[in-house]
Amino acid sequence: MKRFHNDWDDVLKEEMDKPYFNELRYRIAEEYLRYTVYPPKEDIFTALKETSYASTKVVILGQDPYHGKGQAQGLSFSVRPGVAIPPSLRNIHQELAEDVGAEIPKHGSLKHWARQGVLLLNAVLTVREGQPNSHKDLGWETFTDAIISKLNEREQPVVFILWGSYAQKKGAFIDESRHCVLKSPHPSPFAAHKGFFGSRPFSKANAFLTERGLEPVRWELPLSPEQGDE
Repeated sequence: MKRFHNDWDDVLKEEMDKPYFNELRYRIAEEYLRYTVYPPKEDIFTALKETSYASTKVVILGQDPYHGKGQAQGLSFSVRPGVAIPPSLRNIHQELAEDVGAEIPKHGSLKHWARQGVLLLNAVLTVREGQPNSHKDLGWETFTDAIISKLNEREQPVVFILWGSYAQKKGAFIDESRHCVLKSPHPSPFAAHKGFFGSRPFSKANAFLTERGLEPVRWELPLSPEQGDE
């Protein structure tokens, strides 16, 4: 079964044939039947569909999807155009402006990054409405560890952007002799002033990619909501 319609289908086939993943599928299907769960079913794997294994240059690791109505779209930190921009994403926009001089957009979609090889991966891919971390320990963490592990094995280097202690623990096994790992506090309003602001992750990621002969990411986002998901 082709879930992603790119090379992740082959890369993750063995992982998705494991007993835990079959159990996870059944548990998630039951959650969607019994509760309001985000993102919509068809968007659970958006990150992997938008950013193939071979094209991944940068990984931005989040924890779990936004749990408010209409927010989650299957990409870490991103929301659909027209949805109010969450506080963490406002802070990401602010650091982006300070770091690379990008104008702050009027929407919260980061799909423009995903289509350039930025894998916007959450550790947990689903959540109940209004209940953050409600799908913790169902099995998603094992699956997303496998995704990070597959990228870690790659010869072509990857930039891993790990914001906050949760992401940093999850990425602890990444081989920093081959890959670039950028760590800072989380962009949430509670932590951003403790070192997220001024961390310059976007320019640092591009410097690493350029040094290795790889195409840098065009971090500037389309400004209008109409262009946000293009």
